[in-house]
Amino acid sequence: MADITAPEVGTHASAPVALTARGLTKTYGSGDAAVTAVDHVDLDIPGGVLTAVMGPSGSGKTTLVHLLAGLDRPDSGEVWIGDDNLAALSDKQLAKVRGRVVGFVFQGFNLIQTMSGRDNIQLPLRLNGLRRDDEWFAGLVDMLGIDRELDRKPFEMSGGQQQRVAIARALITRPRVVLADEPTGNLDTHASAEILSHLRVSCRELGQSVVMVTHDPTAASYAGRVLLFANGRVEGHITDPSPDSVLAGLDALAGVER
Repeated sequence: MADITAPEVGTHASAPVALTARGLTKTYGSGDAAVTAVDHVDLDIPGGVLTAVMGPSGSGKTTLVHLLAGLDRPDSGEVWIGDDNLAALSDKQLAKVRGRVVGFVFQGFNLIQTMSGRDNIQLPLRLNGLRRDDEWFAGLVDMLGIDRELDRKPFEMSGGQQQRVAIARALITRPRVVLADEPTGNLDTHASAEILSHLRVSCRELGQSVVMVTHDPTAASYAGRVLLFANGRVEGHITDPSPDSVLAGLDALAGVER
C-alpha cells in the first residue's frame, strides 16, 4: 500500500493564500443518525494553483467545497476569503461576496439556454453591478478559444464549448477562488482534456485559484496538488500528481476509511 503524505497547512507556502479554513465542521442529522460530513478541517488554498479534491463517495468532499464557497454554513469553524469571514456574514452580505470573489463551474454547465454565450459570460457582472473590463473579457475569450460561441445559444454548442463558456463566466469577475464540481463529468476524453488544460492555464497565467472535485485520477493529474478526503477529513495530499500516484494515494486512503 502506498503511503499518504501527511496533510499540511500552508502547502505551496510561496504562493499567496486565496482561501483559509480553520476548524471547519458540518454535521447532518442528530443522535444516532448524525453524520459528520466535514470534521474540524484546517486548510489553506493557495493562489495560482489548481487543487483537486478526491475521495470515496460519501467522504464529504462536496460538502467541503460547498462550505468553502459559502453555499452552506458550517456548524463551527471559519472560512476566510481575503478579509471576509464567510461565517460572520449575513445572507445578503454572503451573496454579495459570493457574486464578486467566488466563481463556479458545474458538471451540468448551468448556462441559460435563451441567452447567447456573450450574455451568459457577462451575467455575473450584471447581477453584481460590475462593469465589464474589455481587455479581461477579450483575454478570456482568446485563452478559451470561444470567439465563435459568443453569438451562439448553448443548444448550438457542443458540451466542451458550453463548458469553456462556463469557465469564462466563472472568471469574468476576477474571483479569488473558482470552485469546480466534477467539471468534466459530462464530457468525452478529448473535451475533458481541453477543459482541464484551460483550468490549469487559468491558474498559471491568470494567477487564479481553482478547487476541483473529481473522481477521475487522470483529471486530478492536471492539478498542482491533490487533497485526499475521507471520513470528513483531509487525510493527505499529493503534490505534482500523476494518474499512477493518485491511484496509489486512493488505494492508501481506503485503509483509513471507517
